[in-house]
Amino acid sequence: MGLAFVLMSIEGATLGLISWMLKPLFDRVFVGKDADAIWWVGMAIFGIFLLRALTLIASRSLLKQISLNISTEMQRDLLAHILTLDGRFFNDNSPGALIERIQGDTIAVQGVWSTLITGATRDVISLIGLFAVAVAIDPSWTVAALIGIPLLIAPSALIQRYIRRKMRQSRANASLRATRLDEILHGIASIRLNRAETVQTGRFDEIINRIRRAEVKVATTSVLMPALTDIVTGIGFVAVLALGGSQVMEGTRSIGDFMSFFTALALAFQPMRRLGGTAGNWQTAAASLERIYQTLDTRPTILSGPRRNPPAELSIELEDVWLSYEGQTVLHGLNFRAEAGQTTALVGPSGAGKSTVFNLLTRMIDPDRGKVLLGNIPVSDYDLETLRDQFSTVSQESALFDDSLRDNILMGRPDAEEPALRQALEAAHVLEFTEALSRGLDSQAGPRGSALSGGQRQRVAIARAVLRDAPILLLDEATSALDTGSERLVQESLDRLSKGRTTLVIAHRLSTIRNADKIVVIDAGRVVEQGSHDQLMAKGGAYASLVAMQFGEST
Repeated sequence: MGLAFVLMSIEGATLGLISWMLKPLFDRVFVGKDADAIWWVGMAIFGIFLLRALTLIASRSLLKQISLNISTEMQRDLLAHILTLDGRFFNDNSPGALIERIQGDTIAVQGVWSTLITGATRDVISLIGLFAVAVAIDPSWTVAALIGIPLLIAPSALIQRYIRRKMRQSRANASLRATRLDEILHGIASIRLNRAETVQTGRFDEIINRIRRAEVKVATTSVLMPALTDIVTGIGFVAVLALGGSQVMEGTRSIGDFMSFFTALALAFQPMRRLGGTAGNWQTAAASLERIYQTLDTRPTILSGPRRNPPAELSIELEDVWLSYEGQTVLHGLNFRAEAGQTTALVGPSGAGKSTVFNLLTRMIDPDRGKVLLGNIPVSDYDLETLRDQFSTVSQESALFDDSLRDNILMGRPDAEEPALRQALEAAHVLEFTEALSRGLDSQAGPRGSALSGGQRQRVAIARAVLRDAPILLLDEATSALDTGSERLVQESLDRLSKGRTTLVIAHRLSTIRNADKIVVIDAGRVVEQGSHDQLMAKGGAYASLVAMQFGEST
């Protein structure tokens, strides 16, 4: 950056040198008829232009690299910071809005930053050099040239404030645009089946029209400063012509003095116009920077504890756990214990709070009050990485990425060796369909696993959990997307995997949890029953009613 600044300073100073060389050009060559001066003046001017060209190439290359490095590091830092934030942050900020913040805002800053450091610095140096030449020739002429400058002060402040406000609106609408696009493209099947193409296009059209109107207003307002600069410069030209022209005609000043001064003033015209426009460009960057800083200033509320060594026996216990979200209580004093090395099933109606238990255990969220214990130690005491290393999770929605099947399976354990990988593939019955693929495990899963069927996606997710080989297994409807044959095979694999592990299962298919060591029935955020399948059936309570509804069995 320092080298680029030196190069820009040299480039900017060349304009002053060009205008200064016009004095000997007119006084010694054109007026004085000095033939020898033609060559040294001409070579001097050529040398200045050559120097300007070389510094231009070098400084632009450096500055482009700098601006790209800055935006790249900003994007990386933003993503790294966002990944540390809590689940509530992601509930409040849609993926589309976060994509726009990481990508759109940083690119906006990069473009303006590049303009500022390549344009503003060079133009300021140019103006300093040109006005130094002007002052050296005649200070009174310089004052006359700047007579209209005060006219720019008040309009400049008003224009910048207006541009900043409009750009804030534009960036907010850009986030809405990204969110809408994200929802449309991920919900394309539902849109087509419900014939909602026109409705969705209309909603998108409203957003992009708001962006268009705001940016047209910003563009119109941004040119006001260069336009006012033109007016002020014109006033200065007239004042200099009136004052200096009469002195040249009287013979008190030479033609070379006037031409050199007038050239310096003419060359200052474009840098002044560009600097006038730069003020508006800066407001564009400032609006994006505000949004970037707002994200970077957001701090996670879930912080790591000091403990890095979990005990050997990892039981799970919730003691009087309460949790509310957006004013609605989700858990009402939840109490239950899952013994180490045993399988505990959570059953109950949708919305009862079963999946919330998994989020509490892995500290995606923290309870409002009560204790969540792992191995009789509060989960808040664990280092977050240590805590999450204790869990292998398979949920209803298999989170696959647009990478190869191999990369998706190795995500939880990238250093796994081939025998361990092969064992996981066999356990989850993944080989049954990968062997038919042309590229096998190196086949792409597609965006969100779109290249696979629902059952295949689920088996890949199960293979990932098997390979991770963590001491606690969390299964949230792990076999829900499988057909009957695949479900039986995978369920056998999961049963083998759960042996010797603390396993917590959420299941709506009650047939899959009949053999669980304990079944906990949750309703409206409370435990209403717990015990084995036979014990709960004998009670004839909530669990027996669920079984009856699902299988038609008598309670």
